[in-house]
Amino acid sequence: MPEEKIYVINLGRVYWSGRERRAARAMRMVKEYLLRHTKAERLIIDESVNEYIYSQSFDKPPRRVAVRVVQVDDEGKVLKAALAVPVEEAPAEKRMEASPAEEGQP
Repeated sequence: MPEEKIYVINLGRVYWSGRERRAARAMRMVKEYLLRHTKAERLIIDESVNEYIYSQSFDKPPRRVAVRVVQVDDEGKVLKAALAVPVEEAPAEKRMEASPAEEGQP
């Protein structure tokens, strides 16, 4: 059975510099972090991680991301990284609800 591990990667340093291309920098940071901590020769990053980082916009990536890493080969030299917690978009009804403070006003 392939070994599986979850890493929570802090992407707060992406915000230290300018707005342009923050999401691309965040993807680069994810790849560098996983290669450093797993000592793998090759890393395959799943599309779900990319979609999650670009979900808010290219200049406002999330501050942290949880990634599940699974071995593809027996030696552990090739790894696949996917989003650990699937993110579902909130229904439109919940986003449109008024806050409790606004409900009490006449």
